[in-house]
Amino acid sequence: MLRGSCLCGAVVYSAAGPIAGASHCYCTMCQKQHGAAAGSYANIARAGLTVERGAACITEYASSDHGRRAFCQVCGSTLFWRSEQTPDRLAVALGTLDPMFTGLVDVELHTDTKPAWLPCKTCSGDAGDSIEQ
Repeated sequence: MLRGSCLCGAVVYSAAGPIAGASHCYCTMCQKQHGAAAGSYANIARAGLTVERGAACITEYASSDHGRRAFCQVCGSTLFWRSEQTPDRLAVALGTLDPMFTGLVDVELHTDTKPAWLPCKTCSGDAGDSIEQ
């Protein structure tokens, strides 16, 4: 059972069933929505998703003719991605999982638009220790 939430805690969800795969998507739409190099997702059966709290806080944006991106309208956290072409599947944003996702990401999508600055070639140590959130 997966569990997750948005940044402000208004939305809490659970997802039953196995993860069919995890991916980093480097398409420019995922980059724009996440404000990051990629959108990282776990692919699950849509029927297994239960929004336990905050369903009214979820807004969906049609980013293409088939793509739908769901986010918390309070804090803006990206929650889910789905395609009208595969209505039985849903992608859950890995960064929203509680506890943190520990599985392997086995697919990279749209690598033609993967930022040139990945991976960080000049980084040393744990950057998390030097930056206050």
